[in-house]
Amino acid sequence: MFTGLIREVGRLRGKTPRGGVTRLDIEAPATAGKAQVGDSIAVNGICLTVTALSGRGFSVEAASETLRLTTLGRWRRGDSLHLEPALRAGDPLDGHYVQGHVDGAGTVSKISKAGGSLLVTVDLPRELAAYLTPKGSVAVDGVSLTVDEGPFDRRFTVNLIPHTLAATTFADLRPGRRVNLEMDVLVKAARGAGAVGQDSPPALTIDRLLAKGFGRRRPPRTG
Repeated sequence: MFTGLIREVGRLRGKTPRGGVTRLDIEAPATAGKAQVGDSIAVNGICLTVTALSGRGFSVEAASETLRLTTLGRWRRGDSLHLEPALRAGDPLDGHYVQGHVDGAGTVSKISKAGGSLLVTVDLPRELAAYLTPKGSVAVDGVSLTVDEGPFDRRFTVNLIPHTLAATTFADLRPGRRVNLEMDVLVKAARGAGAVGQDSPPALTIDRLLAKGFGRRRPPRTG
């Protein structure tokens, strides 16, 4: 489990395909200094397992399915990457609920200034847009953000405040950039989604809960 609050911006030092997986070597002194082999770290929003440590950095491996669903295949040596170690027992739960399970990718389509902030619009597939909700959350490259009020027509807008711009790579965003997206896990759960884009059971609604007996007044006790 993650919060979508970036703890360090690392740098990709190596990317090596080997035996059906891709090894990533990442320079990140603060993260590597606290990590152990087997730990989970969100890398641009993708939950990956630490397989090796090397002083100022660490290595992870990504499977072919991860390359298919995410922007990882586009990463190049020298790229800056958002990093967040997994929560540990007792850590404060700031930010939003983030699993590190990327649902798909979107494309930055528009950037405009609003005071000291940036308004960033992201286009996304229809099956992902179905999980947008006014003032809900969405993780963009691992950064948990609040979406605008809508309406949503296969796109959403987020407001990046100066602190977010300083703590992430988003100051360098440009139209056309592909970004990893994880939709609001609470919205997915409420709508009964097993996995985004797949057939799912009926949505969880008040009417369905009442039909199942939830919320009915119990008869008074006697005796």
